[in-house]
Amino acid sequence: MDNCIFCKILHDEIPAQKIYEDSEVIAFNDINPAAPVHFLIIPKIHVASLMECGKTHQQILGKMLLLAPTIAKEQGCTDGFRTIINTGRVGGQEVFHLHIHIIGSKNRLPAMIHKD
Repeated sequence: MDNCIFCKILHDEIPAQKIYEDSEVIAFNDINPAAPVHFLIIPKIHVASLMECGKTHQQILGKMLLLAPTIAKEQGCTDGFRTIINTGRVGGQEVFHLHIHIIGSKNRLPAMIHKD
């Protein structure tokens, strides 16, 4: 996609601090981290969001999820981390290229959802 910032990262048109790459996915540090550890895992194929995924995406989704703990541990998240997939504008998605946020800290992360 021409205007997709993540596709531009994939094609080395803009820089990113890559921490993992293979033939199907790439992981890089978030440019505006929400915690001491905050990286993204994205597929190398352009899929706008989780809403567009179907059976043909099962393998890549599984790979992304299974890769998350491996990279998280390498980044120092040995006691846990948070995985987030924002989906659609209402779900908080800002870049419309499927991605998983992995967020971690040495301390307990604050609650994301508060009960009233």
